[in-house]
Amino acid sequence: MKIDCTLYLVTDSTPAILGKNHLEDVVRAAVEGGVTVVQYRDKHSDTGDLIRTAQSLRTICRQHSVPLIINDRVDVALAVDADGVHLGQTDMDIITARQLVGSKMIIGVTVSSLAEALTAVEAGADYLGIGTVYATPTKEDTKAILGTAGVRDILNHITGLEKAVPTVAIGGINAKNIQRVMFKSQGRRKRLDGVAVVSAIMAAECPKAAAQALRRLAAEPPGFITGGRPNRVKEVDDLLRQANNVIQDLGAKHPLCHNMTNLVVQNFAANVALSIGSSPIMANNGDEAPELAKLGGALVINMGSITPEARTNYVRAAQAYNACGQPVLFDPVGAGATKLRRDTVKSLMAECYFEVIKGNESELSVLWGVLDTQQKGVDSGISTSSDLDKAALTMKLAARERNVVVLTGKTDYLSDGTRTYAIKNGSGYLGRITGSGCTLGTTIAACLASHREDKLLATLSGILMYEIAAERATLRDDVKGPGTFVPAFIDELADVARLAHESNDS
Repeated sequence: MKIDCTLYLVTDSTPAILGKNHLEDVVRAAVEGGVTVVQYRDKHSDTGDLIRTAQSLRTICRQHSVPLIINDRVDVALAVDADGVHLGQTDMDIITARQLVGSKMIIGVTVSSLAEALTAVEAGADYLGIGTVYATPTKEDTKAILGTAGVRDILNHITGLEKAVPTVAIGGINAKNIQRVMFKSQGRRKRLDGVAVVSAIMAAECPKAAAQALRRLAAEPPGFITGGRPNRVKEVDDLLRQANNVIQDLGAKHPLCHNMTNLVVQNFAANVALSIGSSPIMANNGDEAPELAKLGGALVINMGSITPEARTNYVRAAQAYNACGQPVLFDPVGAGATKLRRDTVKSLMAECYFEVIKGNESELSVLWGVLDTQQKGVDSGISTSSDLDKAALTMKLAARERNVVVLTGKTDYLSDGTRTYAIKNGSGYLGRITGSGCTLGTTIAACLASHREDKLLATLSGILMYEIAAERATLRDDVKGPGTFVPAFIDELADVARLAHESNDS
């Protein structure tokens, strides 16, 4: 039997999820709303009750031509003539189950590692449930949190197998992250065939509407994917020529640059934005983001001053910009310095999509998951990594997150996972003033808002604009130190923008 895994519902009859609703009513509403597979999962009821409920669900599902899968219990699946059975790693093995249920019944398997996936396919699994993607209260025996990177790794390795097996991701998936999960987990030649959800439908106030929304979101590309695949420029000379065009567009469009940053640098960030031709707003309340996101600008999230309330506002704002398809830049300041910062990074990376991540080597190492020592403050510290190591970290993180990553330092590294470049512009004064990293983020975000076709090109344009202006300011006779550098730097930013516009007129 062919199975459509687009929207796979796993039931949960516990009071914490189902509440006062009746399971059959919820399932009926869900299949009417577009659920394509129903898995009946109940770890607590007696066998007789399981069979009676499964019979009711089978009737509902067959009325809508939706397969009914029974979790774990091969005996119950056989008793009610279900369409299939789903097995976990601690349940009956596939070969034994196949001998019992015959060749026509669907057998799905939960896998949480590449080895488990390969074993399941070789044994004859008809589909794989890959997870857990995110932590969830509905499964207490979670062995590992895979994240989207872990899902993608499994997809990449099962692509070339002789048998093509449908796949669904499961674990913490809901309307807010379903598109991001499907996008970020996409392998080189294979993408997920669907997602499995539990509480997103079972605990919904209106299960039918919830199913309809999830089905629609699963079918649509996420808002932050703009147009088709861009004609991505690789040659440095071509990138430099096009960077000038991006700066021209910035001045012509005057895009909004929404900064969620610390109070210390808000004034500096606003002046930088104005000098390059952007329109700044400093708004740290996430409740404002849904309206601001509709204005066609970009969002900068800078973790300079972090509180539990700030974390909530960051997520709310980023999700609003994601929903509108507007770019978000994340600056994980001091990502490894404290538990609060590390937890905030995990939360933001799990719940939001960032077109650009910008940070120093220590911060990006925390995001990659390789930093085993506590970061001291917001500084990167003394690096023992080679240039190739830094470039590799930047490229690997960009490839994993399917975005653009900037590693800042004496030499900056920039990558979209395919194209990777080193940038050696800038001034020593940038390391001696407050907020230079924050305002670099502002500049990049403004360029992202004005040029959506190629994120790496937009990011490169922002970096060059910023660092060339710093070099020009350093050479001025009136700059005697950090105090005189700042106003000269803002002047030079405006002048770089002016020269770009004039080159377009000439």
